[in-house]
Amino acid sequence: MFTGIIQAKGSIHEVQSSEKGAVLIINADDLDLTDSNVGDSIAVNGVCLTVTALKRNSFTADASQETLGCTTFSELIKGQHVNLEKSLRLNQGIDGHLVSGHVDGIGEVDSVYTEGVSTRLKIKAMTDLMKYIAKKGSICIDGVSLTVNSVVGNIFDVNIVPHTFSATTLSGLSEKSKVNLEIDIIARHVEQLISHRVDIGDELSALSKKKTLVTKK
Repeated sequence: MFTGIIQAKGSIHEVQSSEKGAVLIINADDLDLTDSNVGDSIAVNGVCLTVTALKRNSFTADASQETLGCTTFSELIKGQHVNLEKSLRLNQGIDGHLVSGHVDGIGEVDSVYTEGVSTRLKIKAMTDLMKYIAKKGSICIDGVSLTVNSVVGNIFDVNIVPHTFSATTLSGLSEKSKVNLEIDIIARHVEQLISHRVDIGDELSALSKKKTLVTKK
């Protein structure tokens, strides 16, 4: 689990692609890896990756074909900056919101403009994701925990304060840029619970009808 509070910006050192997926070598830059180990999780642009090798200022991780297909990782290039966050520890405070590192889909930047001292970012999302995105709810964009300001059709917008803008890769976004989106984990589970409840209700209704027919006979 993660919080969506970016700890450092890193960069892609190398992408080794194959039919099975890709091996990513990532320069950690300002991210402290002294307490990290092989097997630990690190979120890279919001994608939870498992460390397979460590050096003093870099780490290696595998990306499966599934990950490449449902995230922006298929477009990663050498030198590209990425947001980094080490996994949440149980004794750590949560300043953002609970983030799983499992990307739900890819969004596209509709527009970026300045509003006062902040930056307003409008994102176009897939239609099937919009039902999970609510005004004043939480959304994770490229690993950054943000609050949704408004939702119109399949476009939602967020406000980015100067610190977040400069400390993350969001400052490099422009119109048509692709971003990783993770919806609020609570919204995902609420839908599953409601769906399961409906299924149980249908089963009980069908069972009740069968019981009534048997009684009549």
